Amino acid sequence: MDLSTVLYAAAGGIIPSLIWTWFWIKEDAKHPEPKQMIVAAFLVGMIAVAAVIPLEKLTSVFFSGTAMFIAWAAIEEIMKFALAYFTVLAHKANNEPVDALIYMITVALGFTAAENTLFLLSPVSDNNIIESLITGNFRFLGATLLHVLASSVIGLAMGLAFYKRKSVRFWYITVGLILSIILHSAFNLSILSSNNGELFRIFSFVWIGLILLLIAFEHVKRITKPK
Repeated sequence: MDLSTVLYAAAGGIIPSLIWTWFWIKEDAKHPEPKQMIVAAFLVGMIAVAAVIPLEKLTSVFFSGTAMFIAWAAIEEIMKFALAYFTVLAHKANNEPVDALIYMITVALGFTAAENTLFLLSPVSDNNIIESLITGNFRFLGATLLHVLASSVIGLAMGLAFYKRKSVRFWYITVGLILSIILHSAFNLSILSSNNGELFRIFSFVWIGLILLLIAFEHVKRITKPK
């Protein structure tokens, strides 16, 4: 595989995620996160892909079918959160309720940037422009937003519990992580069992989720420390 193939695949995978990252940063324009922290969160997400690949290969030895795809969803969501928790979320820049939401979304977008690049390598290397465009658009409208929604559930839980006791924050995060895995699993299983005519319906649920995320985002931005 030559360098040009890798570069084209990387451009197709990374640029859409960067566009989404810019969109979400603009949503928090009044109190922006340090640029280096946004870059770090994006890179953490990309690194998470390298971490989950061997784990997913290992689980495929022990599981198959529905169980395997649920296990893969759990691995991806836990890994994204774990790497974020010990890096960007542990930084002093994470000092407002909405910050965790921003960082988890950015980590998710870094993850999709690397994942989408890997998905594009095969059609790009075969010079299959049509398949490359279909794959890119499919993941841009579906899988990318799914990762954003799943990770944002955890970030939302952290934001809602930001000023609560440590024990309460733990349970909020636990529930958020479980919900993110359920959401991710439901999407994957729906895609696998659907035909082309049902894809729009499945994607529509993701887009509705994105609208709800925007509403939740505005709510978290208004959370203040209790007096």
